[in-house]
Amino acid sequence: MNLKEIAKQPEKITSGHRLCAGCAEPIIAKLALASIKDPVVVINATSCLEVATTIYPYTAWKIPWMHNAFENASATASGIIEAYNIILKKKPSERPEWARKLPENIKFIVFGGDGGSYDIGLQSLSGALERGHKFLYICYDNEAYMNTGNQRSGATPLGSATTTSPAGKVKQGKEEWRKDLTAIVEAHHINYVAQASISHWADLSGKVQRAIEVDGPSFINIISPCQRSWGFDSSLTVQIAKLSVETNFWPLYEVDNGKFTLNYEPKERTPIFEWIKSQKRFKHLLKPENKKIIDKIQEHIDEEFKRIKNRA
Repeated sequence: MNLKEIAKQPEKITSGHRLCAGCAEPIIAKLALASIKDPVVVINATSCLEVATTIYPYTAWKIPWMHNAFENASATASGIIEAYNIILKKKPSERPEWARKLPENIKFIVFGGDGGSYDIGLQSLSGALERGHKFLYICYDNEAYMNTGNQRSGATPLGSATTTSPAGKVKQGKEEWRKDLTAIVEAHHINYVAQASISHWADLSGKVQRAIEVDGPSFINIISPCQRSWGFDSSLTVQIAKLSVETNFWPLYEVDNGKFTLNYEPKERTPIFEWIKSQKRFKHLLKPENKKIIDKIQEHIDEEFKRIKNRA
């Protein structure tokens, strides 16, 4: 679909939700859902997106939507999908009355944050991928447990200050490298895996359109800047997301039926220092004595991008 077609799609999640100003999550959800023409059922792991869009007795969702816990959104999706498939095998006259007009082209999407994807929900995600259920899993990665107050997660970058990895005299933020969830998912040998960013909307939309059509499960990991906990002005969300791509911190690529494609390479790589200084969570790294940490991060990013580029 082109931009005009996307803009004409019926609204599946409304404005008026309680997500923070400048939050990337509604941008991700709205664009992903607008990129799909078929009926959609959403399963949502516990997260900011879930909590802020469904504060009882209100909901921002205009499509079938189900919430389950951090750890079992993918398992819930598996059950829904298989129940749907069983119904479709029956003739309409043999189905329960409520299911006789059920569309036969429903798509299933799981939305989960990094807490419910990298960590708590990894087991059920891995199981669903291995079993081969046909659904798209979208991880909106804001690099910490933002729903519960900015605790470090497996996605939190080295040097980032969180409430459970604070910067002080003894430690300078998180001391471990972030987990590479996209690579972990690719190791399941599913037919489609990708990384995307809201700063490159056409790339993101195209990846959703491709992912939803492949046979079996698919996965897209999307960088999701959090203005509140990363510490930047709410008007800069898309700019921060773009900077994560331009620094090669968040490469845009896809693996489609085993074929790797690097979707974007900056003409001139922006130093990671520019991304770090744009966010208050890294302010302690700007001290002269912590320059070695920034140099370490830059070296790591350069090595990882070189490895990725060599696959293209």
